[in-house]
Amino acid sequence: MTKRKKKKSSQNKINNLSQKILSILREHQEKSFNYKQIAAKLKVNDASGRNQIIKKLNQLAGKKDILAVDRGKFQINLQHNYYQGVVDMTSKGDAYIVLENEDNDVFVPNNQLNKALDGDLVKIYIYNKRRNRRSEGEVVEIVKRNKTKFVGTLAKQENFGFVVVNDTKMYTDIFIGKDQLDKAENGMLVLVELQEWKKKGDSPLGKIIEVLGKPGEHETEMKGILATNDIAAEFPEEVETFAQQLDTSITQQEINKRRDLREVLTFTIDPKDAKDFDDALSFRTLDNGNVEIGIHIADVSHYVQPNTPLDDEAYERATSIYLVDRVIPMLPEILSNKACSLRPHEEKFTFSAIFELNAQSKVINQWFGRTVTYSDARFAYEEAQHIIETKQGKIPAEIAIEGESYEADSKVVEAILSLDKLAKILRKKRMQSGAISFDKVEVKFNLDEDNEPLGVFFKTAKDANKLIEEFMLLANKKVAEFIAKQEPKKTFIYRCHDEPNDEKLTSLETLVAKFGYKLNLSSPKAISNSLNGLLEEVQGKKEQNLVDTLTIRSMSKAYYSTKNIGHYGLAFDAYSHFTSPIRRYPDIMAHRLLQHYLDQKSSPDDEVYEDRCNHCSDMENFATQAERDSIKYMQVKFMKNHQDETFLGVISGVTEWGIYIEVQENKCEGMVRLRDLNDDHYDYDPENFAVVGRNSKKVYQLGDDVLVKVKEADVIKRHLDFHLLGHAES
Repeated sequence: MTKRKKKKSSQNKINNLSQKILSILREHQEKSFNYKQIAAKLKVNDASGRNQIIKKLNQLAGKKDILAVDRGKFQINLQHNYYQGVVDMTSKGDAYIVLENEDNDVFVPNNQLNKALDGDLVKIYIYNKRRNRRSEGEVVEIVKRNKTKFVGTLAKQENFGFVVVNDTKMYTDIFIGKDQLDKAENGMLVLVELQEWKKKGDSPLGKIIEVLGKPGEHETEMKGILATNDIAAEFPEEVETFAQQLDTSITQQEINKRRDLREVLTFTIDPKDAKDFDDALSFRTLDNGNVEIGIHIADVSHYVQPNTPLDDEAYERATSIYLVDRVIPMLPEILSNKACSLRPHEEKFTFSAIFELNAQSKVINQWFGRTVTYSDARFAYEEAQHIIETKQGKIPAEIAIEGESYEADSKVVEAILSLDKLAKILRKKRMQSGAISFDKVEVKFNLDEDNEPLGVFFKTAKDANKLIEEFMLLANKKVAEFIAKQEPKKTFIYRCHDEPNDEKLTSLETLVAKFGYKLNLSSPKAISNSLNGLLEEVQGKKEQNLVDTLTIRSMSKAYYSTKNIGHYGLAFDAYSHFTSPIRRYPDIMAHRLLQHYLDQKSSPDDEVYEDRCNHCSDMENFATQAERDSIKYMQVKFMKNHQDETFLGVISGVTEWGIYIEVQENKCEGMVRLRDLNDDHYDYDPENFAVVGRNSKKVYQLGDDVLVKVKEADVIKRHLDFHLLGHAES
């Protein structure tokens, strides 16, 4: 080898020397090394290279990245520039590490991830921590895997296979050995469990644990959505057996322990297709002219006792899941649809919040406790809305639950009208206190018997929905306040919502300005008033869904915690979830704790409940993602059946690679790739959220009305590509 080549070889070995030295010392945390040992590890054997190592060791020690533990010997400093955070992968394979109590994320390139995957809790070393710019780092330890089960398509060879995971954030395939294929066929959608990822392995090793079916078929895709989010469709046999053996009878012995409200007018208002009714309202006028309103909640905690298979399963699930074509309940059907469902003309055990209200909706008195109730009637939201609008009880056949017209009881009609009046006062007070009015449009589908989408429709909250919402909010708020005000402080389950991030609000302000709207961010009160004004102003307009979505994204995420910080969006100092124990485990915990304190018992361990809160928040996120995935799947499926049609859309996002467009009539969002725009070469203009043609100067900007046709609708990837036909007015 020539001198020049030797010199070049030596120089290559000391490139990125800091990272290489740190990697060696991290790998052998318990040992200390001198420069000769480091040189041997790096295979550096010339004087120049060794001098570079000595110099770099002293520099790293000066920065406290490493410690001089003995004369000329160095060891990694495990306390310096090491942080824990959560991996947030990009679709390009790099990642940002989200650190607790740090404003800026840390960028980690793919070659420094060291086998970390999206959502993993990791320990990182930050190379260059910057105050005002994004820092860069390296993953040094995977503290906890976010998930070990993945859904993907099997590419099968003769003696092995690879599973290509259906997630743009998964940057690697999973290798499946011959003995781990479980008779799965090539091209099938499978659930694979990650077994290990060897240090020098290009891909992790996995085992197929379930064959979900042929990709693209409806049942396969629904199974895939559930499996991706680690949601079990069926209950274990042990849990079903336990639930079937419960005594669900209404015994006199139990009635004697409760407040008997069976003679008080009580009814439910729910969606027309609801099968579980976990809340009911009672109404009566008191002698002093005030009214007594009871919010009666299914007493799930009476049946679901701690340390039973049923409770363990309910906790693990933490929530019911609502997909486009089915419900995956938190509790077995014997409880969710029968024993705990407040069905009409049946006596039920309930947990109640009862309030005396005056004509101004002010709470004069309150009472919490276990009750027995009898539901006199069941109404769909449409029926209750008809009563509110017409001020009478004649229900036409087209909206009646039973499909036949009927006359509602006059006492119930009077109760609904009174409750509506009081609810509107409660809502007005909330808005005046700074609550934000999110009435986001819900996308729903008309499905045929084969679960093919026949059409898309939207559900919006009307007065009947808001009536129920206000009294549920009242119960949740007052229960939380009742506990929060007690001294000494008691452990409880709060629903928390922090103030929005200033940066996100500023971004929202810039985005909505493109639609001609203004925000006032000068003070907390101005912010809430301004956001409410924005949400009201966009109602019924083409950009409503987009602006609603952008506004929600600017908010902090609500979560469960024992540490009460209040609820920003509702403008409540204390708030809990108490009203849906059939479908939410935090409500069961709230019931148990409330009864615990009503019985004058001492506060239980805060940390145990905080762990449970974290689990419930995580499962809520999985449920939300599964619900979104199922809606996206059905939207793409619907658009696939309408490929020859022209749709009016609004530009909902602009990036350097394409334009996102939301179809106005069904809220389906797809993308036009810039490379597919053949009439010109378009450049991205980030400041104006636009793309501009180099020659024509034609502009496509956020908020523009455009016409599109479906180019490709991929139901497996749940991805929609459009052909852009041009601006709507042209």
